[in-house]
Amino acid sequence: MEKEYKILGNYIRLVDERNKNLAVTKLLGVSISKKFIPSIANIVGTDLSNYKIVRTGQFAYGPVTSRNGEKISIAYLDEEDCIISSSYTVFEVENKEELDPEYLMLWFSRPEFDRYARYKSHGSVREIFDWNELCMVELPVPDIEKQRKIVKAYKTITDRIDLKQKINDNLEATLNAVYKEFFTVASPDELPYGWKIAPFSEIASITMGQSPEGDDCNTSGFGKALLNGPTEFGFYSPSPVQWTTTVKKHCVEGDLLFCVRGSTTGRMNWANQSYAIGRGLAAIHHKTTPNLNWFIKAMIDNNLQEILAAATGSTFPNVGKDLLNGFKVIIPDDTTLQKFGSKGYAISRLITANAKEIDTLLVFQKTLLSKLTI
Repeated sequence: MEKEYKILGNYIRLVDERNKNLAVTKLLGVSISKKFIPSIANIVGTDLSNYKIVRTGQFAYGPVTSRNGEKISIAYLDEEDCIISSSYTVFEVENKEELDPEYLMLWFSRPEFDRYARYKSHGSVREIFDWNELCMVELPVPDIEKQRKIVKAYKTITDRIDLKQKINDNLEATLNAVYKEFFTVASPDELPYGWKIAPFSEIASITMGQSPEGDDCNTSGFGKALLNGPTEFGFYSPSPVQWTTTVKKHCVEGDLLFCVRGSTTGRMNWANQSYAIGRGLAAIHHKTTPNLNWFIKAMIDNNLQEILAAATGSTFPNVGKDLLNGFKVIIPDDTTLQKFGSKGYAISRLITANAKEIDTLLVFQKTLLSKLTI
């Protein structure tokens, strides 16, 4: 054990309080994003008296890890009491003057903890990270005031991210409303003079990604940064984890990156530099004016459900180049576009500034979590 590291089992205890009198009705589950979420289980006719109660300030986790990839479902309840399935393990910190529960949750939030939990999981049919293994976790436990300072710093970042996300949600809604105000028509016969309904390819250029050979890829930063899909996406721009010495397709700075394969089809990010792009992505930009790339995104947002509905694939959608090029959009005359641009561009710049700040704050979050080991 490293110096200053402690055994977690010395600070926590099991809790097994059942909902015998049905006093608690709020049913939640625990997600792999380490949050309590509304349960999607069908509980019609279910006896909820055997469900476990989680009190405010307690933890719950799902010990089965084999179906969660590299994540373990564990969360801290900072809201009103709830009930959860009896398959979860509930526990609490015994002495909050020795170990701050929110500090402990930060430790659980580290990707290294997920990897540790998977490594320590065992079982022939389902792999389990059981209570005994959790108790054997080693972690640094500085004095309580230092723990609280770390928690406060993390909360400050989180609150700022939440604020910026709410602002951007409102701005996105406003931009969408402005777009519809300008470009919604009752029928094709009522298009203003100079407008037309045409394929998306008349206003946008699309580059479909093509993955390089595996042997040409590396994680050491040699060659050109490579994007394969949304796993590298940030709130605004991606962060590459791979590089390639052979570039088959690439995007340029300012391109809209659009996911074209799998369950994340339709997710978007902005290229903050030139990247090699794999087959899971398409790079899209306005044909003549880079400053109108945000207008291209507004077009896609306004037509996204139709694009996804037309996508092929029996299990997950797959958006091909022909589909992207061919979906119909309303293309206004230049005068109307410039008039809309004075409003839309201003809103889009605010969205961009907030999104970039969120990406920066997310880096600060990761840095803070990484320093918990020191």
